[in-house]
Amino acid sequence: MESTFVNDIMSKKVLTVDKSTSLQEATEKMKKSNIGCVIVTDNTQPMGIVTERDFVTTVAAEGRPLFTEIAEVMSSPLITISPEETIWEATEIMKAKGIHKLPVIENKQIIGIVTTTDIVKIASVGSDSEMRRICDQILLRMKNETL
Repeated sequence: MESTFVNDIMSKKVLTVDKSTSLQEATEKMKKSNIGCVIVTDNTQPMGIVTERDFVTTVAAEGRPLFTEIAEVMSSPLITISPEETIWEATEIMKAKGIHKLPVIENKQIIGIVTTTDIVKIASVGSDSEMRRICDQILLRMKNETL
């Protein structure tokens, strides 16, 4: 079976903001771009991420003011993957780290992002029998990991 690589399915539409950007400004940019996360940078170097979930669990739930700098609520260090890695490796990282968005980095720069939605889309392509076989392999692997 031929491998699918991160650079085959990653989205190249990535939103970045400087660490001093306010939560208000970041959310406005996310809404305008229709993007569910923002990469936080320091002098163009990626250093963290803020997702829609972070706005619920860290901003709204804690009552943080919208003028708060985004660096105060970002998840850091930033967990990334190389574009040459396989989708399988991406899913393993996401599972192990409990994340749904995985920025793709090359030469210390963010060049894309892979999300669980991207992986579901790629997994749903193909025949029903192929999907059944893949699901069986996943279930078997999950069963073996719990032993």
